[in-house]
Amino acid sequence: MFATIRRFEGIDESRTAEITRTTNEKLIPRLSELPGFNGYFLFEPANGVLTSISLFETSSDLDESNRVSAKIVQEENLQQALPNPPKITSGKLMAHKLPEFVGV
Repeated sequence: MFATIRRFEGIDESRTAEITRTTNEKLIPRLSELPGFNGYFLFEPANGVLTSISLFETSSDLDESNRVSAKIVQEENLQQALPNPPKITSGKLMAHKLPEFVGV
């Protein structure tokens, strides 16, 4: 499994709700349709900073998720809300544990 961490700094804080809504309504549904999707998380570690974590089976799946994420920023005109390019760290997970889900 592979992960990408994106750290967005200098966020227009007046648009955090818009970014969150777009993430939930547009980005996550598109990412979840990609092959190898294993999860997406967005959190706010500090004012003006958002960080996301994406989990995919292969590095090529992860690369495609990066393209989809950039495309949504353009489609939704979020360039001003996210004025600085994200600091991106990607790589193979060396250790991880996911909970096992029991079907209902």
